[in-house]
Amino acid sequence: MKHSATPQTRRGRGPARRIGRSLAFVLPVVLVLSGTLAVTRVNWSGTPSNSVLTASDASSSETSSRAAAARAPHEVLRDRLLTELQEEDPGVALTHLQQAVHDRPSLARHCASIARSLGRAAVRVYGPTRAQSYARPVCDTAFASGVLAAHR
Repeated sequence: MKHSATPQTRRGRGPARRIGRSLAFVLPVVLVLSGTLAVTRVNWSGTPSNSVLTASDASSSETSSRAAAARAPHEVLRDRLLTELQEEDPGVALTHLQQAVHDRPSLARHCASIARSLGRAAVRVYGPTRAQSYARPVCDTAFASGVLAAHR
């Protein structure tokens, strides 16, 4: 058995060591990127939906058209009624709100908030006195409370 003063190193581990070092560097990067991509695919809004937006979708110009198409029915109704209020009068918008709630009972829980929005918009367009003249018992007194809130 020979003993030497200088320690001998094995040269046979060279390629395995390089691969190990490469993996040690690349693996955390891959894990971070895959985790980031996974987080961008989670629906954080709390409302269930079939379409999931990815990070690349957020930067595209199609996102606004997709968002408009994916809006909730009560938001679409509110926007349509606000347009009617400006083009015609609050009475027409309130009548159409009442018909929409009658036709789709699932909109009933949003009726008061839509009516308040109509009341606030009516004050901006017609002034408080004229806006109050359109009040009727659609969704209780939500329209009148919207007029009152906008008038304060």
